[in-house]
Amino acid sequence: MITKYLDINQDGYSVRCKLMCGTDARTHDRVVICTHGYGGNKDIAWIEKFAEKQTGKHKADAVLAFDWPCHGKDARKKLELDECFEYLRLAVGYARETLGASSVFNYSVSFGAYLTLAYIHDYGNPFARIVSRSTGLMMARHMKDNVAPADLPKLEKGKEVEIGFERKFKIDRQLIDDLEANDVRKFEYFDWADDILLIHGTRDEYIPIEEARAFADTNVIELMEVEGSDHAFRNPTYMDLAIHRTVEFFAPQSQ
Repeated sequence: MITKYLDINQDGYSVRCKLMCGTDARTHDRVVICTHGYGGNKDIAWIEKFAEKQTGKHKADAVLAFDWPCHGKDARKKLELDECFEYLRLAVGYARETLGASSVFNYSVSFGAYLTLAYIHDYGNPFARIVSRSTGLMMARHMKDNVAPADLPKLEKGKEVEIGFERKFKIDRQLIDDLEANDVRKFEYFDWADDILLIHGTRDEYIPIEEARAFADTNVIELMEVEGSDHAFRNPTYMDLAIHRTVEFFAPQSQ
């Protein structure tokens, strides 16, 4: 697999990307955009593993991953929902305009999966097919849960607070309000249901499987339940199952 690092510099943004290909061709008819979850980055192991499987199976395909704002190598220091949407828009544009993709797919997890679903509701769906694993269906609550108890009064007063794991960044009450306003559980996805696959572990410690079942049932979306898996799919066997099903879902004959 050939790996290249690049930046999408456009509209005042600089999106740090990682492009993985089965060949050294400059254009690719099919591109899969992969997005990581909260606290992750474009170099996370599952993205690399998926890209190896996807480009191994379909050598002409490319996989494009990028760092969300305030994650990985990204330069921003305050997380804002609109900027996350801009990053995804720019990645789709790069796939189409620079890589020449006629079909763009999306495989995202957790926070990235939430952002993808919120994006297509607000801006329309540019993706041929979407796989959403461990989807952050209660994102406002989970983002607030990352705030230290001592900082909660500051957040409620409208002040910025710092959160994060290895990398810290700022959030404010506006982000929580925006996440609440963009609660994907309240949106309808019937128009795209046939082209969306949810993958969720039955032992997800952050988003209960019941939430995924309710979302899937409401929108008539296929749900693949992985018995015993946690939120991060730490068990390699479970991760392999998710990746195998995703590659299968993105196969050309499935379009």
